[in-house]
Amino acid sequence: MTEEIIIAGFGGQGVLTMGQILCYAGVIENKEVSWMPSYGPEMRGGTANCMVIISDSAISSPILTKFDTVIALNQPSLDKFESAVKPGGLLIYEASTILNPPKRSDVEVVPIEAAIEATKLNNAKVMNMVILGAFLKKKPVLTIDNVMSGLKKVLPERYHNLIPLNREALEKGMELAGNPAVNV
Repeated sequence: MTEEIIIAGFGGQGVLTMGQILCYAGVIENKEVSWMPSYGPEMRGGTANCMVIISDSAISSPILTKFDTVIALNQPSLDKFESAVKPGGLLIYEASTILNPPKRSDVEVVPIEAAIEATKLNNAKVMNMVILGAFLKKKPVLTIDNVMSGLKKVLPERYHNLIPLNREALEKGMELAGNPAVNV
């Protein structure tokens, strides 16, 4: 099993954190992992993406141009990476902020209103965990418990009181991905 992913959005949306969480969870499961971040000089609001590879075997290169899964958290990221999904791949996008949905018909497209769900959970910062839950529902490459262990490694200790909320957001994303009619 090898899963090649790109997660893209604005800085501050938790793009790089999502990738780190996946990689820590992969290490816990004794998988080979690669995390390659890319971001502009801005602290928040600039573009950010990261390539993540999770594999049962050695990873030959962390640099990719085509992906099994694209996760787009904003319109510029969707516009840039929609064509990078391999045919038959998965495209998850944040549906409440993206105005022009993807046009591909040769991939599975999963719209998730993660920003709206995060607001319902009273914390906009868990939007990335809603999306991550949707991804894990569609591609169960890692266990939820190990993803939560990965979150504990990435999240500063002063925010560990938010771990139950993050798990709730993850589970909500899984629920939404299992019931995509809710997201249209």
